[in-house]
Amino acid sequence: MTASRVPEDAEGAEDVTDLAGPESVRERRLHPVTPLRRAWAPIAVLLGWAVHDMDQAQRQLARLTATTLTIGLAVLVPAAALYGFLTWWFTHFAVTDTELRIRTGLLFRRTAHIRLDRIQAVDVTQPLLARFVGVAKLKLDVVGTDKKDELAYLGEKEARDLRAELLARAAGFAPESVHEVGEAPAQRLLHTPPRMLAVALMLTGAPWALLLAAIGVPAFLWFATHNLWTVIAVGVPLVGGAFTNSAGRFIKEYDWTIGESPDGIRIDHGLLDRVHETVPPGRVQTVRVVEPLLWRRRGWVRVELHVAGSANSVLVPVAAREHAEDVIARILPGVAVPKPADFTPAPRRGRWCVPVWWRGYGVSVTETVFAARQGLLQRHVSLVPHAKVQSVRLTQGPWERVWRVAGLHLDTGANKTVTARLRDVQEATELLRAQADRSRTGRRDARPDRWMSKTP
Repeated sequence: MTASRVPEDAEGAEDVTDLAGPESVRERRLHPVTPLRRAWAPIAVLLGWAVHDMDQAQRQLARLTATTLTIGLAVLVPAAALYGFLTWWFTHFAVTDTELRIRTGLLFRRTAHIRLDRIQAVDVTQPLLARFVGVAKLKLDVVGTDKKDELAYLGEKEARDLRAELLARAAGFAPESVHEVGEAPAQRLLHTPPRMLAVALMLTGAPWALLLAAIGVPAFLWFATHNLWTVIAVGVPLVGGAFTNSAGRFIKEYDWTIGESPDGIRIDHGLLDRVHETVPPGRVQTVRVVEPLLWRRRGWVRVELHVAGSANSVLVPVAAREHAEDVIARILPGVAVPKPADFTPAPRRGRWCVPVWWRGYGVSVTETVFAARQGLLQRHVSLVPHAKVQSVRLTQGPWERVWRVAGLHLDTGANKTVTARLRDVQEATELLRAQADRSRTGRRDARPDRWMSKTP
């Protein structure tokens, strides 16, 4: 195994003998500002206890004198600082030819061996305070794990260089050339203006419904119970939900920019916390086009996706339909979003199973994708490439058997299911058999899931 080389000017770089492997590799420490982040852990424990039992916390605070409080702070603050320093001191990471090793633990040691060929995505995020300090957090999506491994914090330049190194090694570049490869260039595909995003959120029903609930429900509870704690317990989550679905979404999706590079589709966004995500090629299992009722006049859509082993869920927060379809064509080569006229509607007798809303159901099958449509007020079109279908199921309840309709379910590798409801039984049976053949053919002809192409 060849030991990884670290630039001499890298922040926090240090020679450490790795006892976890047969060879010595050069390990690195996190940025020196990291102890400040770790020092909050003991304080957070106390705050969690105080919130969990507020009455007991108030009684304990009432008993404290100024002298006792001063002594307590004099002990707590240095203890927290020492804890933060020690956890930083005992945290190291190293990159080898085949894996990323992260060693952590003050009392109980933990060594994570992350295989480079199992990495799904490497994202760089910068919370607001981290942007002022000039540091960043590196998050890794790995196949087979629900929780992201992370390195927090690294210098901003070091984080980007390490991301480029991990992607280059995962792509199969020679160890001595990974630093020459650098970060792959990106071509800008789409940008969502802040004004367009704000108008789109105002034309969405969920924020307004939550806002009305946040005003109306607490007022009703006050007149009914005159209990302040009941009003707070119910009102605070409703206000939080209204904020998350309006201002929170605007802050998170602000300056949404999509670019295309050899290592996948890059997504940059965020007003306070800046996030740099990557959607790896070949890993997208399902794409969903969402069209709220009040967006249709303007021709706007939202695009969501499901990626195997990744937490990415939004591809385009809002964009004109033709621009969104161009992005979909880049992330799913050869796939075109079916037009409304291409969908086969549900049979009329399906209204006895789903009154009114049965009109929103439809299905369309092309050479590359299976598309299922549902919804009237907010229309959803789910696209599943044939190669990503893991299994196909046909279900039929007692009432559906009476009206000779059935549901077709397509399971994907992201543990998601796309359902085509209210299909004629004979049509559903034919779709079931045909989809099994298309999936086998699609997997045989699908391109390999690679980060980027090797240089010749």
